[in-house]
Amino acid sequence: MTPISDPGFGVYLHWPFCAAKCPYCDFNSHVRHQPPDQARFAQAFRRELEHFRARTGPREVTSIFIGGGTPSLMEPATVGALLDTVSDLWTVPDGIEITLEANPSSVEADRFRGYRAAGVNRVSLGVQALNDPDLRFLGRLHDVAEAKRAIGLARDIFPRLSFDLIYARPGQSIHAWEAELAEAIDLAADHLSLYQLTIEEGTRFHALHAAGKLAMPSPDLAADLYEATQAVTAGHGLPAYEISNHAKPGAESRHNLVYWRYGEYIGAGPGAHGRFVDGNRRIVTFTEKMPETWANLVEANGHGTVGGETLNRSEEADEFLMMGLRLVEGIDLVRYEAMAQRPLSPSRIAMLQGEGLVEPVGNSRLRATATGMIVLDALVADLARED
Repeated sequence: MTPISDPGFGVYLHWPFCAAKCPYCDFNSHVRHQPPDQARFAQAFRRELEHFRARTGPREVTSIFIGGGTPSLMEPATVGALLDTVSDLWTVPDGIEITLEANPSSVEADRFRGYRAAGVNRVSLGVQALNDPDLRFLGRLHDVAEAKRAIGLARDIFPRLSFDLIYARPGQSIHAWEAELAEAIDLAADHLSLYQLTIEEGTRFHALHAAGKLAMPSPDLAADLYEATQAVTAGHGLPAYEISNHAKPGAESRHNLVYWRYGEYIGAGPGAHGRFVDGNRRIVTFTEKMPETWANLVEANGHGTVGGETLNRSEEADEFLMMGLRLVEGIDLVRYEAMAQRPLSPSRIAMLQGEGLVEPVGNSRLRATATGMIVLDALVADLARED
């Protein structure tokens, strides 16, 4: 993966509805007993995207990502309407990456051909586990057979496929995870997202953990599972290019690289976040989380934005550092210095390099080592401090 000078301009569209709320999930997702009015929401997306177009001006889109929630609950016509809106407002070149997140239930998988006809060329499947007991533990509505059917169908229909797995599950051994991961690699086309299970506030797992009813792996075991993940994926030709993401060379998620390379993106839909340059400063936006309230706001005001801020140079540089050091390619030190209006401390870099946590890449880049990735939050905080 070769670093590029222009990190891109992405469009993120958030579809917040799910068939059920998973016990580990703290994303902005909502279950409705009656299906939402898709035509109403598609029109609200159009109005909010028109608002953001007025703020960004004419731009060339480098990637589109439809996330959730569960976007595969949308009818293909709704997905098509959203994509048509983006192409009506900005320049959308042929062949850019257009990703849709999907759950592997059989009903949703049958819609894949419709999504492909609408313009989606990459699907990201929320598989999460490859054994039925753990799928039930994670609150998933599909079983392994449905997951494998959806993976096979996606490989047949879409040019590109990724799927997610969650590891460091209670009771999971290194041997069991290595075997599950090897099976996943055999199923995968060219990309896997592999996340450690974390306990997030406000989730059902958080309540169970606080009550002593959910025992998580020890930090040492979690670190060993992480290291095993790196070894197995690299050995099978899907090395990490970011802490949790693995791909064959050239198959990296272009949209997520916009985030990690600190590009610009607009976020439309309930609870979406955006970061883009307005004038000469980076603007942060976020929208109302409750779907119906968001739609009401859009219909009244033309957008559902409920907050945001303008970042100063130091805040931009800190975010650039936090995002960029997640990548194996690391960060461009010259770009950091231009943002922060100061270089990173040479003495602190030397100290961290001596501890085996960072390493130079050529003459102008710095990256976290494999050891540094495990303690990345502390590493970033240390690097960001001024002497």
